[in-house]
Amino acid sequence: MRAQVLQVLLAGLLLAGCAARPEPQIQYVRVEVPVQIPCRAPKVVVPPWAAAGLRKTDSLEVKVRALLAERRQRIGYERELAVVADACR
Repeated sequence: MRAQVLQVLLAGLLLAGCAARPEPQIQYVRVEVPVQIPCRAPKVVVPPWAAAGLRKTDSLEVKVRALLAERRQRIGYERELAVVADACR
C-alpha cells in the first residue's frame, strides 16, 4: 500500500510539474541574408572602328592615323567594359 501511495504521489508531482510550465514566448529574430539581384548595367555599344574603312590604295599616313585612332577607340571601349563589369560585382 505504501508503494501505491508513493506511486500516486510521484505521478501527481510529475503532472504538477508539467502543468506549471510557462507558455513559450514568441521571439522574432532578424536574419540578414544576401540575395542575388540581376545586374542592370547599360550595354556597351561597339564603336565603328576607324580602321574598318581602310582600303589597300590608301596612303601609309592615312593607314597609320586610322590605326592610331582605332587604338584610342579600343582603349576607351575596354575602359567602358571594365566599368560595366565592376558595376555588377
